[in-house]
Amino acid sequence: MDFLYRGRDASGNKVDGTISAMNSNAAQISLEQRGIVVVGLEQTQVQATPENKQWSLFRQRINAEERILLTRQLYALTKAGIPILRALNGLMESGNNASLKTVLRGISDSLVAGSDLSTAFRQYPEVFSPIYISMIHIGETTGKLDDALLKLIAHLEMERETRKRIKAALRYPLMVISAISVAMVVITLFVIPSFTSVFNKLGADLPVATQILIAVSDFMQHWWHLLAAVLAATFLGLRQYIKTDNGALWWDRKKLKIPLIGSIFERIALSRFSRSFAMMMAAGVPVLQCLAVVSDSVGNRFIGRAVNGMLSGVERGDRLTNTASATGLFTPLVLQMLAVGEETGAVDKLLDDVADFYDQEVDYELKQLADAIEPLLLAFLGALVLVLALGVFLPIWELGSAIR
Repeated sequence: MDFLYRGRDASGNKVDGTISAMNSNAAQISLEQRGIVVVGLEQTQVQATPENKQWSLFRQRINAEERILLTRQLYALTKAGIPILRALNGLMESGNNASLKTVLRGISDSLVAGSDLSTAFRQYPEVFSPIYISMIHIGETTGKLDDALLKLIAHLEMERETRKRIKAALRYPLMVISAISVAMVVITLFVIPSFTSVFNKLGADLPVATQILIAVSDFMQHWWHLLAAVLAATFLGLRQYIKTDNGALWWDRKKLKIPLIGSIFERIALSRFSRSFAMMMAAGVPVLQCLAVVSDSVGNRFIGRAVNGMLSGVERGDRLTNTASATGLFTPLVLQMLAVGEETGAVDKLLDDVADFYDQEVDYELKQLADAIEPLLLAFLGALVLVLALGVFLPIWELGSAIR
């Protein structure tokens, strides 16, 4: 992002200009490091380029595997001493993904126009995360782009493995729930109506379970379109609300409270924070800038707001451990490791250990998730079968008893 700033330098003279940063906090920190007291700061409006317009049509086609492959190829080429512009052009010519080629062409054109590498990557926030762009900027300014890309490869692969573990753990419950939902629709729309005419001919009072099934079936047959419209409107409305800042914050806070999986989301976000923070500190990024960038990259805005609180505390002069403790997110063991890291000057190494600790916790909880969900699903399925059996067969049993 580009920001217009107004302020005064160390001599008290008025200064203004443009600065590129991940967000307003990072821009503020960068200006303060230059000795500028900021008076005004606002984001500039970026004009959409033809490349960006074309890219918007394909924004969902570049997956994590392709980003990892791109980063690996860039690392190999830069490690071999090939100029970055030539490397990008070579990858653009050899690529098979049309949208990725569009992105690489846009980056190459920006470099030819005189832009720096991180600014060129920043044009495509849908593809490259703030952590990715920040590490590119660090590698570019320090002259160690290959080392930055190597760290990014490890970071992206860790993110990919985490997503795979979550999908694997949720695959079985989702399949069971989907099968139950389909079975319920078929039973209420096709099976129960065929029994309803038989039940009506009995001329006797029907059991409560049967009455409930018939009422649900009648409602589904006559009002299914209304129910579908309400569900679709609720889904679309909630989806649009989540896209807003307040909605995203509300949803990310609620996700942490979902039974069984809320704690997994929290540990994944804290692991991402610890790993990203350690990676940036090891690259020599100042603590304030690390917190500013990582707050947008943890994947949860509620936890990101807590990280912003840590940033405010460190700006006031508090210790990193005290600000982390004030968030209430970290366990005493993690806080103790942070305190040791501050005393020994090895915060990055100990934060890597913290990330490993959270990864182990996530692995353990994911393994326990299937064991915890399976009994609940079986109990729900058993109750459903019991209601259906009583509702369908109980009147038939009563009719048989009456005949006897």
